[in-house]
Amino acid sequence: MTTRVLFLCTGNSARSQMAEAFLRKYGGDRFEVHSAGLEPKGLNPFTIRVMEEVGIDMSSHYSKGVGEYLGKVLFQYLITVCDEADKNCPTTWPGVTQRLHWSFEDPAAFEGTEEEKLAKFREIRDKIKARILEWLAQQGISNSVA
Repeated sequence: MTTRVLFLCTGNSARSQMAEAFLRKYGGDRFEVHSAGLEPKGLNPFTIRVMEEVGIDMSSHYSKGVGEYLGKVLFQYLITVCDEADKNCPTTWPGVTQRLHWSFEDPAAFEGTEEEKLAKFREIRDKIKARILEWLAQQGISNSVA
C-alpha cells in the first residue's frame, strides 16, 4: 500500500520542496509525496541549484498552496518543516493519521553573499536529507543508495 505524505512549509520554495524530492528518491514507490506552502512564493533558484548538485532535477517542481490538497487528498502523514507552518497549519486535516514537525531553518531568509547563501542552502539540504533517511529507517525502510 502506498503511503501519502505532505510536506508543508510557509512558502513551498525550499524546505518542503527538498523534503519532497528526497522522499521520492529514497522512499521509492512506497510513498506518494507532495509538498505545499501556506503562502506559496515560487521555487527558489538556490533550491534548484543545490538539489542539482546531488543529482535531483527540480525542473518539474513548482510552488503549490495548501488549498490544492486540503479536503481533496487524504494524507497519512502531514509533516511541517518550518515553525511558522507548524503554528499556522490547519489543525484538522481530514485523513491525516500522523502529524509530525521537523524544524528546519529557512535558508531563503539567510543574508549574505551568493556563495554564503548557497552554503546555507546546502547545509539545510543536507539536514533534510539526513532527517528523511532517519525517518525511513524508523519506518523499517533501509536505503543503501544514500
